[in-house]
Amino acid sequence: MSIPNHILEQLNSQADLISIIGRHTTLKRAGNEYKGCCPFHGEKSPSFYVNPQKNIYHCFGCGVGGNAISFLRDYESLTFIEAVNELSKQTGIEVPKEEQQNVSYQRTKQPTVKPTPQAPTAPPSEGSTPAGQNQDNSASSYSDAFVYDEGHYDNYPPVDVYDSVPYSPENDGLDYQSSSDNGYPPSWLTDTDAITKLHNLNPAADEDGNLYELLEQIQQFYQHNLATHPHAKHYFLSRGITEDIFETFGLGYAPFGWQHLEHQFPQDIEGLKALGLVRQSESGRDYDLLRDRVIFPIRDNQGRTIGFGGRALDNEVKPKYINSSDSPVFHKQHVLYGYYESRQQRADSWLVVEGYMDVIALYQAGIYGAVASMGTAINESQISRLLTLNPTLTLSFDGDGAGQKAAWRTLEVALPVLADDKELRFLTLPNNHDPDTFIKSQGGDAMREQIANAMPLSQYIFAYLSERYDLTLAEGKAKLMSQVRSLTTALPKGSSFRYLLNNDIYQKLGGKRSQNVEAKDALLDFDGDMTISQQLQLCFLFQPRTLIDDPIEIIWQRAGINGLHLPPHIQQKASPDVLRPIAWEDLQDTALLDIVSTIKRCLNYLPKDANAAAHFILSNLKPLTQETLSRGWGGFYKTLTARNVLSLDELVENLVMQLLKLHLQKKMQELIKNPDHIKLAIVRKQSQLLNDWLRAQQAEQSAQMVTVQS
Repeated sequence: MSIPNHILEQLNSQADLISIIGRHTTLKRAGNEYKGCCPFHGEKSPSFYVNPQKNIYHCFGCGVGGNAISFLRDYESLTFIEAVNELSKQTGIEVPKEEQQNVSYQRTKQPTVKPTPQAPTAPPSEGSTPAGQNQDNSASSYSDAFVYDEGHYDNYPPVDVYDSVPYSPENDGLDYQSSSDNGYPPSWLTDTDAITKLHNLNPAADEDGNLYELLEQIQQFYQHNLATHPHAKHYFLSRGITEDIFETFGLGYAPFGWQHLEHQFPQDIEGLKALGLVRQSESGRDYDLLRDRVIFPIRDNQGRTIGFGGRALDNEVKPKYINSSDSPVFHKQHVLYGYYESRQQRADSWLVVEGYMDVIALYQAGIYGAVASMGTAINESQISRLLTLNPTLTLSFDGDGAGQKAAWRTLEVALPVLADDKELRFLTLPNNHDPDTFIKSQGGDAMREQIANAMPLSQYIFAYLSERYDLTLAEGKAKLMSQVRSLTTALPKGSSFRYLLNNDIYQKLGGKRSQNVEAKDALLDFDGDMTISQQLQLCFLFQPRTLIDDPIEIIWQRAGINGLHLPPHIQQKASPDVLRPIAWEDLQDTALLDIVSTIKRCLNYLPKDANAAAHFILSNLKPLTQETLSRGWGGFYKTLTARNVLSLDELVENLVMQLLKLHLQKKMQELIKNPDHIKLAIVRKQSQLLNDWLRAQQAEQSAQMVTVQS
């Protein structure tokens, strides 16, 4: 299977190389790069570097290097096609199924062009054929084809009107006004060299076209139009954009006329249609997508033009913004506007904004790293990529309802990739400003200050939700905490931020006593004679989503037991079974295992209401477990709600730790009675690590209590 090079380039540039390699070796940030011990030759001193900007790796020890595809192929032993398919799954970039799909297209035969300048004459009378244009509508002179009628600006016809007009040379829509006073086209349109350059009139012109090359020519055409149409240029100048930025971002203008691109690129109609820049009306007539709009070229990570965004000059025209459609070289969900330009300036911090003008205004103010998505919400892979370049990512959305909904959606998308070393911050500018208007009003330094003081994720969640619930009522607090718990379950497995965020929200709700203390007191009030297992079963029934990430595995990881360092002679003789984390089955508690396995099986089907979810779980338990728990559930639930207990996270963790301690003690006693020195040494080490971590947790909780009381 032949895969186009542009697809391979997209896969390698969009891949999360840090995450891919991080599965096999520990990488730590070192300036703008990451370094670690080489996974290929097992060194002890780090000489393996990964560059997230270029998305490549290199080892200075063994000399190995490459990109995402080569790593998957060489280290994970995947075939080339398997590596490509794996990256396709991770990035969402589709690999063409047909071998022939690429960036080439068939060009039509070169038309005859006679650009000989003619003496000025009066404009053609209405109904006559313009000079230099044949009756068959083929353009023989670009001089007469480009005459602009200023009257069209205020009365621009919609597509359905275009369909109803007879198709004749007189109304082909290619009336453009020159910037000169005599009414004739600018010199660049009648200059032989200019026309030759624009149309690539050379012996190779009849060969297959390339979409990237065509896009570059279209971008130059649009950019040249900006210089020759003062009203379009005035739009950017009135927005405070300087002319040097025109060049940096390649800004342009798509003129009036239904078919200006077809006339400008007559050999490339197939390519224009493949790019979605030329479309077909219901009556079967071709028309240009972008007309009388200022143009924002969209570039990929290599700086190549891959699409265009167009903004209407008249604010009454809807839609205000139009992006060119997806094509073989343009996939909206994988492109961030401004990313290439920011990388060129070696941006070290990143800011997600809503629009093209926000990106440009920030860049012009010397604030590099602003990017915008292509009319769709920014996705998980894009957020992951930006967090790889810098562990702190700021989101700046408008303060209106639509902007805040977009910010919240982005928050939800980001949670699965928000590891403990990553941070998401939120910037809502005052007085309904966006970055563009704020910079014009307050200046670049004030904008930098706003970015530096952007709101942390924990504060933003509380601020956002507190506006939607009545926190003077216990019911409002319960609903808020329910949504917070639902959010935090999306965080990466083993996230410490989950507990810390929940605890932070609890404190913000005004509770003076620890939720853990309240929960313990509630259990004692309810039934002080319950065993640890029975308490834990009721806790799981009250808060089943605690089992989304297995508590035993989390404790095993946080206590450092999963990375147990053993003497070589013990490591060699130890069986894999004794080194694995304890499973619920190992605890040999039938009722506890029944409720854990039932909850894990039913998690995706549980109602949001805690009481309803508990009864759903009870109905799926074995009869004996169901009978035992049903007797205690009503009183337990009533006791917790009476004390306004919103979460049992910390209590569940403590109960699980106690069960693990008892299990390890019992296991050591058995190994002493029936000696197995290797297993005994391992279990003792596991027990020691668990106890050390438990003491550290208790000390931290005591310190927090002192802080709260003071």
